[in-house]
Parts: sequence; C-alpha cells; structure tokens
Amino acid sequence: MIELERRGDVFVLGMRAGENRFDPDFIRELGRALDEVEGAGRPCALVTTGEGKFYSNGLDLEWMGGPGKEDAGALLAGVLRTFARVLAFPAYTVAALNGHAFAAGGMLALAHDARVMRADRGYFCLPEVDLGLPLHPGMTALIQARLPGPVAHEAVVSGARYGGEAARALGIVDATAGEEEVLERAVERAQALAGKAGPVMTQLKRGLHGATLDVLEGPAG
Repeated sequence: MIELERRGDVFVLGMRAGENRFDPDFIRELGRALDEVEGAGRPCALVTTGEGKFYSNGLDLEWMGGPGKEDAGALLAGVLRTFARVLAFPAYTVAALNGHAFAAGGMLALAHDARVMRADRGYFCLPEVDLGLPLHPGMTALIQARLPGPVAHEAVVSGARYGGEAARALGIVDATAGEEEVLERAVERAQALAGKAGPVMTQLKRGLHGATLDVLEGPAG
C-alpha cells in the first residue's frame, strides 16, 4: 500500500493502492512511513507520489458512507492531522503528481512545500461542489493558505479540473514535466533542500501556517 525508498538524501514515499483513497489502514501506513522519514535524521527530504493514473482521489467516501459510517469522524480527524503533519514536516517536501489529485488527495498535495505535476495527463480538482459535500474548516484553511486567493475561490466554487500547464500557470503547482520525468524532477528539487531538515524547519512552518495548523489539529467536527 505504501512503499518507501531512499534516493540519496530523499525519501520517496510511493502510494500503491490504486486510487489511493484514504481509509483507516491507508492513513495508518502513511503515518508509519512519515515516522520513518522523520526519524532518519538529516540531511533528508520527502517526495510523495502515486502510480498509474492516480496520485490520490482522496477520502474513501464509499467506506465512510457504508461499513465505516460509525468511524467516519475518526478517519476525517486522522486525515486532517496528516495534512497538518505534512504542512509542518521537519524536512522539505515535494508532491510528484503522476496523475489525478482530487479532493482530499489534492489537499494532501497542497500541504507539501512544492508540487511537480505531469504536463500531459491528470487533473488537480476540488470537486466537493459537484459531490454536494461541504469542506471541513481545516480543509478550507489549507486551501486558502496554499493557493492564491482568486484561484482558491474558483477551484472551490467551480469544481474545475486543472491540467498540468493550467495548474502551473495559476500557481497550483510549481513545475510540470513529462510522464517519465515527474518523479525525477521532484527528487531533484527535494535533494537541493535536503540539508535544511531539522526542528527549525517545523518551527518556521508553524510560524507561517499557525492559524491553519490550529484548525487542522483541532476537533474534526
């Protein structure tokens, strides 16, 4: 489900569960992988990626509305804490968007320090308006913190799908690359800042995003 490999000073966290939807097992494994990276010392950096057509399609809504209905609140709280952990991670983080990053999957990407997206295929999308689902205040805070104001507004109220070049032009992602180069470009970007890892990185990120982190780490509601 989650694979972790090291390339130089960069840990590559590969999400290998198809659409990489967030359910309790997935979030637990993701947390264990983040524990391993955080415990590795310095220098280090983190790149996350998916496989095939998907980076992540976000929350497992079928599970939350079915067998996991009683535990849906706990899952949401765990997902929000995961966003907070990545947002304040003590090393530089890059999301390598190999494919679709939808809903909470897109939000996970936004929690990283940078994003590199495949240029020719795959979309970034916040489709909650089409799904008839409200955003948790922590999700809204994260989107507002990491996207330019007008872009955040359009993305949320329109549910628009942004391909790689459109996402780069709007500041949703920092760079684009071909299918075979997305991960390499992300690793290069992360490696360049691997020496910055350490407790002060978290302190600085908390200074930048304190209000957002307060909401993400508060009650899920």
